[in-house]
Amino acid sequence: MNIFRTLTAAVAVVTLPVLAQAEPLTFAWTPNPQTPQVDIALAKGYFEEAGVEVEMVSFPSGREGFEALLGGQVDVAFMAEFPAATGAVTGQDFAIVADLARYTGSRIIGSAKAGDFASPADLAGKRIGTTLGTNVNYFLSEVLKSAGVEAEIVNASPVDLVSALSRGDVDAIVPFPTFYAAAETALGADYRELRAPGYQPHFVLAATPEMTGEKSSTLKAFLGALAKADADVNAAPEAAMNAVSASMQGAMSPEALAVMWQDVDLGLELSPGLVTLLASEGAWIVAQGVVNADAPSEATIMEHVDATALKAVAPDAVTLAD
Repeated sequence: MNIFRTLTAAVAVVTLPVLAQAEPLTFAWTPNPQTPQVDIALAKGYFEEAGVEVEMVSFPSGREGFEALLGGQVDVAFMAEFPAATGAVTGQDFAIVADLARYTGSRIIGSAKAGDFASPADLAGKRIGTTLGTNVNYFLSEVLKSAGVEAEIVNASPVDLVSALSRGDVDAIVPFPTFYAAAETALGADYRELRAPGYQPHFVLAATPEMTGEKSSTLKAFLGALAKADADVNAAPEAAMNAVSASMQGAMSPEALAVMWQDVDLGLELSPGLVTLLASEGAWIVAQGVVNADAPSEATIMEHVDATALKAVAPDAVTLAD
């Protein structure tokens, strides 16, 4: 499967912004397998070339990076889309400014010892571990609802799910994708997986009101550097894998990334699908009683999306209606 899409042709005919003098930008980002554009931009000096002095700040999770953004500690934050749904429902002031990649391999993992595991209907009555209040919890809820079945949901921290399944404490788990390989290793011949369609995590960039307002030129230069790197990833995926592996200090080899990226749709974009997903997640959050608020509409979600900067540097990447 071709995992790279030609979304960057417009970069060749758009003059990418370069700031007259270097401007600082604090970026909440941690090396990870899904954002090779950042790794390439860092390795090739594209941020400096655009006149942006990027200060990287690492957080244990995208949610914590997003909280730092809401608190004014960082200018731009990388995360999966789910915290943004919570932020929109609770009326926080931020904007999603780019979507770097989509993960297409979401799955539910089970053990052969727990019986059939061929379709979502087989989840009926099973004990399924996940981490409540997260995007994987949302994914599991949507799968069960679509199949018209009920299961016993068991809350566990992300690091405890694989061991709980190995011990037989639960029949299946819905972990974050970074734990899939560990589950397969732990279960061996008993490993089973169910790939259910309908949910793709989006890996997005959120920005403060200042970045989409008075510092919009800095944001455009920053995204311009990422657009240039996006074209490089599309043209030379093997080099991108090497850059990501080096950034992760060998935690994932280029070969492991090649396998993982078969389930990753790489490329800068802002599309209606992201807005639809955020509205659905927001409605789910409200239905869970986590937040006392009205369920959002796609129109209210759009109040937290600003495509101006991305459209300036990669027009074809933006498919949202004006």
